[in-house]
Amino acid sequence: MTQQVHNKLVSFIWSIADDCLRDVYVRGKYRDVILPMVVLRRLDALLEPTKDAVMEELAFQRDEAGFTEWDEGGLREASGYVFYNISDFTLQKLHNTATNSQQILQANFEDYLNGFSPNVKEIIDKFKLKSQIRHMANKDVLLDVLEKFTSPHINLTPFEKEDPDGRKLPALSNLGMGYVFEELIRKFNEENNEEAGEHFTPREVIELMTHLVFEPIKDKLPPVMTIYDPACGSGGMLTEAQNFIKDEAGLIRATGDVYLYGKEINDETYAICKSDMMIKGNNPENIRVGSTLSTDEFAGTSFDFMLSNPPYGKSWSSEQKYIKDGKEVIDPRFKIQLRDYWGNEEEADAIPRSSDGQLLFLMEMVNKMKPEHQSPSGSRIASVHNGSSLFTGDAGGGESNIRRYIIENDLLEAIIQMPNNLFYNTGITTYIWLLSNNKTKDRKGKVQLIDGGQLYRKLRKNLGNKNCEFSPEHINEILKNYTEMQSVSRKIDPETNAEIEGLASQVFDNEDFGYYKVTIERPKRLKAQFTTEKIEELRYDKQLKEPMQWAFNEFGDEVYTKLKEHEKEILAWCEKNDLNLSSKNRKKLLSSKTWKKQKDLLELAETLHKVIGEKEYADFNLFKKEVDAKLKELKLKPGASEKNAVFGAISWYDAEAKKVIKKKLKLSGEKLSNLLAHLNCKEEDLAHFGYFPSGKPGEYFVYETESDLRDYENVPLKDQIHQYFLEEVKPHVEEAWIDLDKTKIGYEISFNKYFYRHTPLRSLDKVAQEILELEEKNEGLIMDILNLA
Repeated sequence: MTQQVHNKLVSFIWSIADDCLRDVYVRGKYRDVILPMVVLRRLDALLEPTKDAVMEELAFQRDEAGFTEWDEGGLREASGYVFYNISDFTLQKLHNTATNSQQILQANFEDYLNGFSPNVKEIIDKFKLKSQIRHMANKDVLLDVLEKFTSPHINLTPFEKEDPDGRKLPALSNLGMGYVFEELIRKFNEENNEEAGEHFTPREVIELMTHLVFEPIKDKLPPVMTIYDPACGSGGMLTEAQNFIKDEAGLIRATGDVYLYGKEINDETYAICKSDMMIKGNNPENIRVGSTLSTDEFAGTSFDFMLSNPPYGKSWSSEQKYIKDGKEVIDPRFKIQLRDYWGNEEEADAIPRSSDGQLLFLMEMVNKMKPEHQSPSGSRIASVHNGSSLFTGDAGGGESNIRRYIIENDLLEAIIQMPNNLFYNTGITTYIWLLSNNKTKDRKGKVQLIDGGQLYRKLRKNLGNKNCEFSPEHINEILKNYTEMQSVSRKIDPETNAEIEGLASQVFDNEDFGYYKVTIERPKRLKAQFTTEKIEELRYDKQLKEPMQWAFNEFGDEVYTKLKEHEKEILAWCEKNDLNLSSKNRKKLLSSKTWKKQKDLLELAETLHKVIGEKEYADFNLFKKEVDAKLKELKLKPGASEKNAVFGAISWYDAEAKKVIKKKLKLSGEKLSNLLAHLNCKEEDLAHFGYFPSGKPGEYFVYETESDLRDYENVPLKDQIHQYFLEEVKPHVEEAWIDLDKTKIGYEISFNKYFYRHTPLRSLDKVAQEILELEEKNEGLIMDILNLA
């Protein structure tokens, strides 16, 4: 469908809404009538030629065969489709036989809808069409709407036909239907100041995806092919993929059977998709409605090919309960096996942030790939994503784990960057991920990145946000580059040193995208001193300091003896000051145990204050020894948590203080050998990993770490962590060390990093020359304006 025909059809349909529904519906609700009527007319027009045959078959089953339940097979055979209608009416007959009675028209219309086969009735139910029919009948506009949709001047069928004047009316393909649907949705939602929410995939993007998926194995296609889209929308990607491989004049011309599968959460788009599956002769039962993430509809099923444009930037928080139980992942699709830094295999989560679920759809497709023992060709996937899938998420996080799993299992063949403003309802940069579990020999262990962001031609008229498109030449250029696995750099303009528009491509090893996230620690250095002010802080729980301080100042020691009497006042003060405490913290605040615990800490500190005094210690190790000695003298045995709470109140970090020793270790013999093997270092390098010689033979200090000074370094997988530390960290922070046991592995892909080329600034002489030229030009313009030239 050309853009001109597409716009004409959309305008015609929109005019139906404006002419007939203006006073009956608010403009944003036109969709409730228009979308189902478009689908209904599409189905109805296909059944018109075989209406008599269906009625004859019905009469045979009822009168001659005496069936009490209809044989659906015979009715489908008579209609020529997998659906039928056994009422006496068609939409045209409803219009032609209508009287001035809207009630009779409504009754006939409902009889017509009830005559459809069950698969169409489901579509009607999803659209809630019957309630709209009743509403239009009550408002006396049903006949007007029917007249518009039965007009011989529009063609909503997938077949070309002529209007009464003999002019050709182009066919409305599934993809064309998708464009019409998307444009109507955009118009409807603009009236409601809503976003469309859909990201309909343009024809040329689907064409590129189908080329990339099918062409590399066109001579090795399986005899029976299954194609799956977990976010199938109106089904355009599925049917276009089918058309691409079955087209008799196309490149593939596959002779095998093709079966389409999909799932869609939106009732309207699902109804459109299912109706088109029925029209095309595909099995509509393979299209399911509901959330792909919540329910694994095709559990245990694998597919040969998968193409999808899942929603991105869309929250999946409402579906978390089906995927996670607390912190535990309960859906096997999103549980993966990865190896830690030491090579031990462990179960990991493949769960991205709840604000964006697009990578979950990719994992759904990875889960449905056919292993080679099922199919020699394996499975191939093409999926559209935005940039966040490439780099969002830290090492060990869900997004990074997904990228890591895909790359380390050698599933990623290529990623193609597309131009901005290529899509209908979003202007952001998008990417096609191409996956295969049966890579050719030259692609094993490799990933190709193709930057096609500068390959486009402008549209004469925008379609929503879409202001450009791929030309066939651009698609061929990308395909050729992918097929030949070429590394290509853009040409450089010798005068400006800027890149000339065109394609760029690079081939990387899988490991090039991986990195170690290395934890760099520094020692805690503390000073300590008992003072009345510092000790007083122990009276209050840190999380509840503000309300506890107010309560103590207001009620004094009664908070320890009569707390219950003051509960209402304390809570009222919290509400007045907008503290918005959680139920847990409210309970804690009003608990006498909390107040007693803090008072006991305060009294412990006061006792130590009396015996130690207010001397300032620059060596916390010595201070701690003295405290322990005094506690022993006083025969006090506080727990470790109580002691740490006191220490936390009266100590602070100071770069000039001594390092705080956590423990002393004796390392020799087998124990030392095992540690050196574990760290893969020499004995003289142990300090680089947090084991510092004390000066005594075989004795080492391990220091407490200062969390505020903790840092992280991303070290490429191909680099040695220790060597990187010596070159990039040690020269700048002498006392730092590596905590190797906290090392995590992450993966990210940065197109900007790989394809960015710096354009140097113009020289000062050139800038000055341009300024002088502009001044001279401006002076001439002013002279002209004043007629002084």
